[in-house]
Amino acid sequence: MIQTVEKRDGRIVGYNEDKIKAAIRKAMLQTESGEDESLVQKITDRVGMIGKKCMTVEEIQDRVEMELMKSKRKDVAKKYIAYRDQRSIARQAKTRDMFLEIIEAKNNDVTRENANMNTDSPAGMMMKFASETTKPFVDDYLLSPEVKNAVKNNYLHIHDKDYYPTKSLTCVQHPLEKILRNGFVAGHGESRPAKRIETASVIACISLETAQNEMHGGQAIPAFDFYLAPYVRSSYIEEIKNLEKFVGHDLSHLYNAEIKDFLSRSLEGLEGDEKYIQHAINRTVGRVHQSMEAFIHNMNTIHSRGGNQVVFSSINYGTDTSAEGRCVIRELLKSTYEGVGNGATAIFPIQIWKKKRGVSYLPEDPNYDLYKLACKVTARRFFPNFLNLDASFNQHEKWDANDPERYKYEVATMGCRTRVFENRYGEKTSIGRGNISFSTINIVRLAIECMNIQDQEERINKFFEKLDDVLDITALQLNERFEFQKTALAKQFPLVMSVLWNGASALGKNDTIEPVINQGTLGIGFIGLAECLIALTGKHHGESEESQKLGLRIIKHMRSRVNEYCEEYGHNYSVLATPAEGLSGKFTKIDRKTFGEIPGVTDKDYYTNSNHVPVYYHCSPRHKAQVEAPYHELTRGGHIFYVEIDGDATHNEESIMQIVDMMDKYNLGYGSVNHNRNHCPKCGYENAEKGVDACPKCGTKFETIQRITGYLVGTTDRWNSGKLAELNDRVVHE
Repeated sequence: MIQTVEKRDGRIVGYNEDKIKAAIRKAMLQTESGEDESLVQKITDRVGMIGKKCMTVEEIQDRVEMELMKSKRKDVAKKYIAYRDQRSIARQAKTRDMFLEIIEAKNNDVTRENANMNTDSPAGMMMKFASETTKPFVDDYLLSPEVKNAVKNNYLHIHDKDYYPTKSLTCVQHPLEKILRNGFVAGHGESRPAKRIETASVIACISLETAQNEMHGGQAIPAFDFYLAPYVRSSYIEEIKNLEKFVGHDLSHLYNAEIKDFLSRSLEGLEGDEKYIQHAINRTVGRVHQSMEAFIHNMNTIHSRGGNQVVFSSINYGTDTSAEGRCVIRELLKSTYEGVGNGATAIFPIQIWKKKRGVSYLPEDPNYDLYKLACKVTARRFFPNFLNLDASFNQHEKWDANDPERYKYEVATMGCRTRVFENRYGEKTSIGRGNISFSTINIVRLAIECMNIQDQEERINKFFEKLDDVLDITALQLNERFEFQKTALAKQFPLVMSVLWNGASALGKNDTIEPVINQGTLGIGFIGLAECLIALTGKHHGESEESQKLGLRIIKHMRSRVNEYCEEYGHNYSVLATPAEGLSGKFTKIDRKTFGEIPGVTDKDYYTNSNHVPVYYHCSPRHKAQVEAPYHELTRGGHIFYVEIDGDATHNEESIMQIVDMMDKYNLGYGSVNHNRNHCPKCGYENAEKGVDACPKCGTKFETIQRITGYLVGTTDRWNSGKLAELNDRVVHE
C-alpha cells in the first residue's frame, strides 16, 4: 500500500489519492462519455493497494495508465496519456525557452540581472545556465517551507541564491599586509613576498582576483595607502643602491633619509646627497605612478568567475600621512584622472576616500592637498566616493592619530555600500571581515496589503504586524543559510580561509569554517521605503514630515528587531539599505501583476533604492541630505547617499567639496556624486552634454559613464529594464 510519494525534485511527501482522482476526472471530461465516479474510485483503490510503500510520481502515473487500459474506458486512457505528455513538454519548454534566451543573447531581465556580468560571452552564458538551474534546487532542498513561501509570494528576496549550494560568503576586506609580507599559496599558484612597489601592486590584484573566485560578492582593500607605503620606501632604497653602483661608493646613509614628500623636481642646482636623494625620489615616483597605472589597468581587464566579469573591487585610502603613503595616494589619483586606454574612465576599482578631520579634510590637515585632488578627480571620473570617518557611528574609541597602525580602527566600506565594523565576536574592525550573506524584504508589498484599511492608525499597526512576521522569517532564513555555510571546509576557499578571514590561519584544510565566520555579518535589507510610505500615507518621506517620521519609525523598528535576532541566534545581524539592481524591477513587476497599477507605488518599473528620496523628486542636495542622513546611523550593514549634479563637473570641483561638507554637517556615513560624462573610445574626446549619442569630432558612438548602484558602467546595454527606467527618471538636485 502506498504511503509516501517521491516527487520529481526528490522531495518525499505523503500519498494523496485525491490527486489521482482529479487527474482521471480531467481525462474523462475530455471524452464524449464523461465522468464515471465508480470507475474513478475503483482505479484509485487498485493503484493505492498494489503499490509499494514509497513510489515515484512517474511510477504511480504508469500504474494509472495500466489500470485505465485494462478497463472498458480506453478513450480515457488515451486522454490521460496525452495529458501526461503535454505536462512533460510544458515542463521542458519552460527550461528550453529560458536557455534559448541566454543562447540567443537576448537583452532581458534574466540575462541583464547584473550589469557587471557579460552574459553574452561563452563563460557568461555557462554561468547563467548554472545560475538559473541552481535556484530551483535551492528552493526545493535548502529552504524551509515558510521561507520558500515568503520568497514565492514576493515578500523576500535571497541575494546570490544561485551561490547558496556552494557555501561561499559574500565579501571580505583584505588584510593585504599579510600577503605582501608573507606571500600566499592559493590552489596551485604561489606568490612570494613583495620587495618593491611594482610587485606589491600586482599581488594586490592577484589577491582580489583569487578571492573573487572563492566568493559570491565583492572584494575590498581597507587601507590601500598604508599597505603599499612600505614598498615606496623599499623602491626608493633600490634606486639609491642603483646609484651606488653608478657613482662607485657607499650611500647606505641615505637609505632611511627623512623625506617630507615624494615629489618629482629638477636636479638642477642640487649637489651631493641632496642630488642623490632627489634623483632616487624622481625615479621612485615614476615607478609608483606606473604601478598605480598597472593596478587600475589590471582591475579593469583581469577577469574572474570563469572569465565572464572583471573583479568587483574596491579600495579605501586617504588617511596615511607618511611621505610614502601620500605618494601612493597622489599617483593613484593622478592615474585615475588620466584614465585608462584612450582616456576612458576606469570602472574598477571603486575608490573610496576616507575623510577624517585632522587628517584628510580641513585646510590645516596634512592630507588636505590630496583631498582637493580627490575632489578634482571625482569631478571628472566619478571616483573616489567619500567615506565619512567623522560620522558618529563610524568612530572607534581606539583610534589615535599617532598610532602608525590606526587604519585598523578606521571603518572601510565595500563598493556599493556594504559596511562591516561592529563585532560581537571579536575586534571591532573592518579588516579581515565581511558580509556572510544578506536578504531583502519587500516592505512595499506589506504596505500595499494594508492600503484598504481606512483608519490610518489601524493601517499602520497592521503594517508593523506584517513586517514583524517577515522579519522573523528573514532572520530564520539567514540563520539557516549560516548553518549550511558553516559546514564548508577551509580547503574549499584556499585564500579566503587561510589568509584573509580573521582567525582563518588557525584552521586546518579539513576543518570546517564554523569557528571563524561568525565575525562576519548577516544583512537584513529593505527596498522601496518611498513607495511603502506613499502606500501608507499618500506621500513619500522627501515631501512630507509625517511620512519621514513614519519612515524613521519603520527602520528603527527593523534595527530594534535585528538587535533581538543577534541575541536569539548569536550572530552579527545588521540592517542593510539594499543596493537594488536586478531586484529593483523584480519586486515591482510581480506586485503590479498582483495588485494592478497603483499611482506612486507600482506605476513605475522599479522601486526606489532603499531609503533614498525618489530619483524623480525635485529637491536640493541639502534637503536630500537632511532627509536621508538619519537612516545612515540605523543601517549599519551599509548605506550610500547620492547627489546628481548638472553641467560639466570637471570645471566645478568646489561642488564636490560642498557635497562632502554636507556629509560632514548632517552625519552621513558614505556618499558619492553623479554627473554626466561622455567619452569617445576612438579619439578620446569627452563632454558632459546629455542626449548626445555620437562624438562631434569623429562621429563614433559615445560611451556614457553611469552609476548603477554604487559602481560604474560604461554602457547601459547590460542594464535591466527596472534600472533603465530609474536612470531615465533621475533629476538633477539643485
